[in-house]
Amino acid sequence: MTRQHLVYPLFVKEMADERIPIPSMPGVHQFSIDGLLKEVEQVKSLSLPAVLLFGVPEHKDEIGSAAFDEQGIVQKAVREIKKRFGSDILVITDLCLCEYTSHGHCGIIRDGDVDNDETLKILARSALAQVEAGADVVAPSDMMDGRVRAVRQLLDEKGFYHIPIMSYAAKYASGLYSPFRDAAESTPQFGDRRSYQMDPPNQREALREIALDVEEGADIIMVKPALFYLDILACARKEINRPLAAYSVSGEYTMIKTAASMGYLDYQRIVTESTLAIRRAGADIIITYFAKDLAEWLPR
Repeated sequence: MTRQHLVYPLFVKEMADERIPIPSMPGVHQFSIDGLLKEVEQVKSLSLPAVLLFGVPEHKDEIGSAAFDEQGIVQKAVREIKKRFGSDILVITDLCLCEYTSHGHCGIIRDGDVDNDETLKILARSALAQVEAGADVVAPSDMMDGRVRAVRQLLDEKGFYHIPIMSYAAKYASGLYSPFRDAAESTPQFGDRRSYQMDPPNQREALREIALDVEEGADIIMVKPALFYLDILACARKEINRPLAAYSVSGEYTMIKTAASMGYLDYQRIVTESTLAIRRAGADIIITYFAKDLAEWLPR
């Protein structure tokens, strides 16, 4: 495992403060654009190759219009990062509506449920806005059926053939996302996301979802969460000939951070061991909130 395997997730928010700590994720912050640029400077100094951006808009509505607004928070952040750092940092943009909708779901709500097909139109528009702002990779995390095809078609129509899609292909309806929802301010206002995220006991469905996303044009396949789903990672590694990503999610981070802060675990040892397990299971790309610490520890 090297720094080149690591991606650092970051939360950017329209706000006056440069950074605000997230109580449920010790050491993780929401950043203004100015604060974000300082954080990316540190990421660059640690020789980490990439960041994954999540946006928290000032205003939310029923369709998540800030997600595709040219002046949306992620689009503004991407432009500023690219202006400052150019190709020195790879910018991956998360593509979902949950941070942008007033109801907190990952799609457009019709008659109390998510309208898959209407959501695809918004997701494709959002992907285009992110890429026009300068994103190097788009990462659909919504789990709508057909989203990879919809995004690929629109990007290709607009001449962005070269932009890779990193698909959250096997994203489980996990209990490990709660701290992230604090950070992204994306908790559903009613119900949950089990109707469109995957059922934890189901392994074979993951392989079907992965195969479908590859067929639709996904360039990189992701499994999420990472540590609780190492079997899915290992199966995917055997089945697909694509780069494989894994997201070590907020709940994994908070459990380790909390246990280590109370002296129950050796922090450096357990972070290194858990990340090696993800790499050993087959991940080429590891998205982790531990990325900066790992970069300090890994040999140069």
